[in-house]
Formats: sequence, structure tokens, C-alpha cells
Amino acid sequence: MEALPIDPFLPEITAAARSGNLVLVAEPGAGKTTRVPRALLLDGGLAERGEIVVLEPRRIATRMAAKRVAEELGEEVGARVGYTVRFDDVSSAKTRVRFVTEGVLTRRLVADPTLRGVSAVVLDELHERSLHADLALAMVRALQRAERPDLRLVAMSATLEAERVASFLDAPVVRVPGRRYEVTIEHAEGADDRPLERRVAAAVKRALRESSEGHVLVFLPGAAEIRRAAEALEEGARALDVDVLPLHGDLPPAEQDRAVRPSARRKVILATNVAETSLTIDGVVAVVDSGLARVARHSPWSGLPTLETEPICQASATQRAGRAGRTRAGRAIRLYTKHDHDTRPRHDAPEIQRVDLADTVLALRARGVRDVLEFPFFEAPPRASIVAADRLLSLLGATTQEGALTSVGRDLLALPLHPRLGRVVLEADAHGLGTRGATLAALLAERDLRMSMRTRMSRDRDHAHESGTSDAVHRFELFEAVAAQGVSASRLRAHELDVAGGMAAARATEQIVRALKRVKGRPSEHADLDEDAILRRALLAGFPDRVARRRRAKEPDVVLAGGGSARLAETSVVREPELMVAIDAEERRGAIEVRTASAIEAEWLLEMLPDAIEDVRELRFDPKTGRLEKIAALRYLGLTIDESRGDAAGEPGAAAVLARALMEQGIDRLIDREALAQLRLRLALARKVDPSLPELDDARLLSVLEQASEGRRSVDEVKGAGLFDLLLADLGHDVTSKLDRLAPDHVSLPGRKRVTVHYELDRAPWIESRMQDFFGWLEGPRIGGEPVVLHLLAPNQRAVQVTTDLAGFWERHYPTLRKELMRRYPRHAWPEDPRRRE
Repeated sequence: MEALPIDPFLPEITAAARSGNLVLVAEPGAGKTTRVPRALLLDGGLAERGEIVVLEPRRIATRMAAKRVAEELGEEVGARVGYTVRFDDVSSAKTRVRFVTEGVLTRRLVADPTLRGVSAVVLDELHERSLHADLALAMVRALQRAERPDLRLVAMSATLEAERVASFLDAPVVRVPGRRYEVTIEHAEGADDRPLERRVAAAVKRALRESSEGHVLVFLPGAAEIRRAAEALEEGARALDVDVLPLHGDLPPAEQDRAVRPSARRKVILATNVAETSLTIDGVVAVVDSGLARVARHSPWSGLPTLETEPICQASATQRAGRAGRTRAGRAIRLYTKHDHDTRPRHDAPEIQRVDLADTVLALRARGVRDVLEFPFFEAPPRASIVAADRLLSLLGATTQEGALTSVGRDLLALPLHPRLGRVVLEADAHGLGTRGATLAALLAERDLRMSMRTRMSRDRDHAHESGTSDAVHRFELFEAVAAQGVSASRLRAHELDVAGGMAAARATEQIVRALKRVKGRPSEHADLDEDAILRRALLAGFPDRVARRRRAKEPDVVLAGGGSARLAETSVVREPELMVAIDAEERRGAIEVRTASAIEAEWLLEMLPDAIEDVRELRFDPKTGRLEKIAALRYLGLTIDESRGDAAGEPGAAAVLARALMEQGIDRLIDREALAQLRLRLALARKVDPSLPELDDARLLSVLEQASEGRRSVDEVKGAGLFDLLLADLGHDVTSKLDRLAPDHVSLPGRKRVTVHYELDRAPWIESRMQDFFGWLEGPRIGGEPVVLHLLAPNQRAVQVTTDLAGFWERHYPTLRKELMRRYPRHAWPEDPRRRE
């Protein structure tokens, strides 16, 4: 057995694990993935007490690590060392070390909250911070604190933030150096617009020509890129006499083994990031790094998991390069510039910070966690993500309003699907269409199976004028046409469907159907529905928060439940139905475009989601007609799905509703604006003298407006009610009498019985009249203790003097003005002494 750098540290590691938790930081190639579980088994202390469960981030690493440890023990996999991945269990009653994928442990914790028969949990490659790893870490630590102090936790990684994890686990840190040789790093000199597969082929050929020994490991984001790169390398590989081998999670085990196992013949391994950690390939002397990876995200619209091609972080780039220096000096050729590398983030954000948490919250609810916000995570997820997950689970019927798990929630836990898609399957199964529901869910998980962008655009144009009830069911029927003859690569290509996606959907369907057999079915009472209606009801069950209603008949604009609007894509076949579920959408040019829709019936909402229906009775003012109407409506999550209108006459509260609406519209339409303004100013001025006088504020206006609205239903009817007189009446005789005395609306002059007093904000009151009307006055009136401003007008109605000192004007200015005015207006009286009225 080959000696590895970790071997001298194994006694220290096993001793620490026997006595408590442990954090192990071991560089790539040190041997932690295989040697630590083997040492814990052979030490005996933990293995005698129960199973040692080892979490690996990927299925391929899980299977191969188990195989390697079993080989080193001289045994077959499934004896003392076994593995369990989703739908594949190679173990026995003798198994004491079980390698599992992370989701397997999460489901085991839900099914058996105390982990009976488990003595230790080893979390490998924890630095990747996958959602399931973070959840397992938190759940096992909570179990350890509450009920299982005997349970041991070992966290392992090459680049772990050891101190933070050690603090969380209350554990010591053991550091193990790797056996690493110098790796020469080469970067692209500048941007390269060639397709990725051509750049990969050029780099691989250069690496092979410049070194006559060893293998070349190429990191690519996914299976499609691997296929294209293999095609680009085909001719050169024959010339150089090397094997080109793919390595990714969807390959059969035999093909994965062929890529990984030792080989004297040179090979080029085209791998996804499965080869970045956990999995060591002997003999690699050169790495070609595309700098890209498929990163787990989630659709902002549906919450369904997605894989997006994104640049890797600096830590991943370091891990990839290190694969070339395990057995001797090597080289890493990066197909991106050094500046690009240096500006990338040092580490990826943990999945728990960026993916949908419906699965996570469902698992915690199943363990009886009532307040997920207070659950002791290693690193708490965003509060908004937990709240959104709780809301969705409640709508799916998986939890009660109080957060307790329902029978539907327990069934969802048994299905290897996001809760949305699991709910689709359960609803279809209730109507006897479990297998079809499983296929529909598998296809939704794969998103769109149509092959290339060009093919999709061509097919979309071909179907641009089709009309149907559901885009999702339409695609399901396309796939079913292939499945009826047996899903194969050739048949998928013949129907212009993506081969990898189609094969994945077929495998997923089989897995879901097997899991569905463990679920206790609940037959539906609606036996009269056809298959199309059943599948559309199932889609509603899985996407209850994505209901939409067409804004106008046969037009693409829709209004969304919960608020907002969107537009159906031109390629949607849902051209006529009024109500629908917007299953998949994306933001394009600042607007939401619904790419996958499915028609529903209003009565389905009433039957399936009655708690989300609100029966509304309200009075509503229509600003277009200027009338108050009585509205009876059914609303689903705020979206009106049915509405009728009637006469609001005699309805309780109608006057108050109409008054508020008219106030918001602006009271100027109902009352003389100038008269109201003057009344406000007069009252404000009078209140300076007598503070007991009331204010004319909006509350009083609304009260009077409500009186005027009594028994009336429209703007026109209220306008004829004499609102200003009602306002004066509301103020009362005592107030208006004081107002007339303290801030009158008119005064009398010697030559005129009634002159209007003008009031303005932040200005003294003023009056205007012909100069002749002031003859006989020695001084002007006073209001609020201050003199009124006098505008003395010539016969042409233009002011010849503005003053508050009438006596001074008569004495100083009038004699001169009199001469001029007599010449211009000889027919008017201009006495020598204006203080006397003749």
C-alpha cells in the first residue's frame, strides 16, 4: 500500500476523534479522504460503537473513495466498507464505514433524528460549503449537543477556515502537509475569442508535445463542453497516440473507473469539477483549466435548482492547479489571463447564502424545528430566504400555518425532488397519473430539452401560432412521443431534443417512480378529469404562488398573484386562457417574460387552495366614471379571479368611502377654490386674536364632505350639494359671527357699501376701490390689529396708490396727483380736501 503524507498523523487523528470532535486540514494529495476513514475503522474505538458515516460532495467521489478503502483492506465494496448514494446502496450488515453523498445523510437525519447506530460523522471537503454539508454540520452538531454527546464529528478539508469551524465544534485542529511538487502556472496572454473546445485542444496538444510522459487533466464546466472538446481532440489524439476520456457524474461507473484508474498509456481526462477535490488521479503532470464550472444556483422565479456556468474562484483555481503536482513537478495552463484570475473572488459564497431553502426548511420542520430563524446554523442563511421558504411550504400544503409538518410534507420528503416538483408528482399520483407526473417533474427539473439555441429558435418559429393549454404539458407530450419507443440518444436527436437532458429526465423519472412507491397514495375525488386537466392541476399544486391572470382577452400581458405584471413569451402556446400558472420566467430588458405557462380553472383554486382565497366585499370609487360602486370579488393572493359590480346606493359606509375618494381626487372639483382659500386664511388670521376658533383642516373638510356624500353616489351629485354652505353651517353661527368681526370678508367705504377684503398667505389683508370711494375717510380699517392695505384706483381701475397711511397720502401726495388726474379724467370729482365728502 502506497505511503501517503497523512499516515504519520493517523494515531493523533484517531485519538482526537475518540475523545471528541476534530477539525482536520490536509493539503491536496495528503490522503485524508481514504486514510482517515480506514484508520478510524481499524482503530476500533468508534467502529465498535457504530457506523462511521463519511460525507462526500459528489456521487463519483463517494463510490470511488469507498472502493479505494475496500481495496486497501483487501475486501470487496459492501463488506466493512460500503457506500450509499441516491437510489444505489452497496453495503451490508457488516458495514462499519459508509461513504454517502450529503443529501443521503440529511434524509437519514430526518427519518432517524438520533442517528441510531452511528458513532461518527466525517464531513469531507467541507470547504466547498454545499447546502447539504452546511445543513448536515448544523443538524449533527445540534443533535450532539441535545441528545448524543457520544457522537463524534470530524470536519476535513484542504482549504478550510479551520478556526471558525473549530470554534463551532469546540474541537482541536490538526494540520497535515501534502506531498506537493512545484507547479508552473501559465496564463493566457490576452482575450481569446475562439470557441472553448478549440482553445482546450490547442493547450492539450501543446502540453502533450512538450512533455513525453504523464497524463493531462482538463477542467471543463459540463458534459456538453466535454463532448465538444473530445470531438476537437479526436484527430490530434490519434496522431499523438493518447486516449481521450470523459469524467463527469452522469457517466456509467465503468467509464468513470476507466478515466480514474492507473494507466501506463497516456491519457487526456476531460473532467468537470468532480476531479477538483476528493478524487485523485495518479500520473497527472499537466492541468488545463478552462476557469469555468457549473455552479449551483436557483431560479429567482421558481426557486428550482439550476446550474449556471460561471468563472471559478481563486481557491478552486489553486485546487485545480495542484492536481498537476501530486507525484512530480507539473504545469497548469489557465485559459484565462492573470488579471482575470487576480480579480476573481478568493472563495465562492456558501450555497446556503445563494440557493432556495425550501428543501432545507422542510427537513428542519420534519425534525420538529419550529423556529428555523433561531436554528443554530454554522452560518445563518438570509432571513428573507427562510421566510420565503416557509411561505411556499405552507402554500404547498407541506406545513401548517404554525410550521408543523403535514402528511403532504412527509410524502415530499420521500421524493428526490424540490418540494415544488414533488408536489406536482403527488397531485398527479392522486389522480392515478403518478408515472406521468414523475416524467413531467423530471422535465421541469431539466428546464428546456430543446437542443441548441438555433434549434430552439427554429422550433419556436414553427410553433409560433400554435394554441394550447400548457407549455409544460406540450413539451411533456414531445418527450412522451420519444419515451413510447424507448428513450435513446438517436431518438432524442431525431426529435431535436437534447440528448444529455433527455437521458437525465428518463433516469430521473425511474428514480421518482421508485420513490413514489414508498408514498402512501391519497386518491382524488375528481375522477372525471381528463389527463390534460390532471397534469395542469398538478402544475398548479406545485406552483401555487405563480398564478397569473390575463389583463385583457387574448393579449400577452398578465397580472401576477402577489403583485406585479409580466408578459407571455411569443413562443407560449397558452394564447387564450384567462387564468394560468407562470411556471418559468426571466427578466428581459427590465420586464418579466413568462416562458412556460399552464392554463388553470378558477374553481381549482377554490377546491385546492381555499385558505388562499379571500372573499372581498368593498365599495370602490371609479375615477373614470366618477361614481361609487359596490364590488364583490374573489381574490387569490391579492389577484382578482372573479368580480361583479353593483349600485352602492344605501350601502353602509358608502358616504365615508365616497368622501375619502373625492378628497384624494381633489376637493377643487366640488367647491369654489378661491372661496375656500379665503375662508382658510380668514380663520388663520382670526385665530391669532382668538385661539379658541377652530382650524379648517383636512379632517373637518373630510367630515363635511362625508355629510355632503350621504345618499349620493357620484361627483356630480356631491357637487350639487352646496358644499361651501355646508362647511359654514358646520363651523356654526358663533364661529362665523366671530369670524365676520375679527376677519370680515368685506368692509364698507364712504362711497361704497361693500368692498371685498382679500386675504393672502404671509401678507396683510387688502382692499381695492376707486379713489372717490375713499373720500371722507381719514384712515383705513384695521383687521387683526393691523391696518388693511388700501389700493386706490384711478377711473381706469389701475392703482395710483397702495398705502396703509391714508391720512399721510391725502396730505403729501394727493395734491400733486389731483392735478394730473383732473386733466386725464375731468368728468370725475376731485375735491381740494378729500378728507371731507361733499
